[in-house]
Amino acid sequence: MNRKKIYLVRHGQTDFNLKGVVQGSGIDAPINENGRSQAAAFFAAYKNIPFDQAYYTGLQRTKQSIQSFLDLGIPAISTTDLNEISWGDYEGLPMTHEENQYYLHMLDQWRQGNLDYCIAGGESPNLVAKRMQKGIDAIIAGPGNTILVCMHGRAMRIFLSLIMKRDLCHMDEFEHKNLCLYLLQEKEDGTFELLKRNDTLHLKELG
Repeated sequence: MNRKKIYLVRHGQTDFNLKGVVQGSGIDAPINENGRSQAAAFFAAYKNIPFDQAYYTGLQRTKQSIQSFLDLGIPAISTTDLNEISWGDYEGLPMTHEENQYYLHMLDQWRQGNLDYCIAGGESPNLVAKRMQKGIDAIIAGPGNTILVCMHGRAMRIFLSLIMKRDLCHMDEFEHKNLCLYLLQEKEDGTFELLKRNDTLHLKELG
């Protein structure tokens, strides 16, 4: 049986990341100069991995972050199932003290297991998980065994919780930085183990 090996990365930095502005699925921001440098560094470190298939979301910052791999001719699929969570009314706003307090309250609700709780106009973890599971199922059933996936921070936490069979209330244990790598290996029983977690060694030359 051929087993999947998934290289899961977060997109490179955007100006919204740099300025502390809420993005979410409703903000289609491009990666900035630093994000392009991060993407180039990741490509330099992993360009010799024989990827069979790549996946990115419906937002341009994920495609831009792995564009150099796509230029090699690796088959790729764009899917909104892997899109970032919608932060609703807060998208595009700077994270003020008041908004940060609301955000922390929301995270506390999620940690307590209230996974239907969401920001006004946005998505709850349970809603994201429903479409995310479709994306995971498509990746596992899809072509190839060595897979590259580029996603978003909160969406990655939900993706990792689902694929690692972890309760979503613990999703914040999956920390992330721009262009970090999570490496997952499928085991004989169909479960996955983490070989790398929030790895940024490929970015060390960037400081």
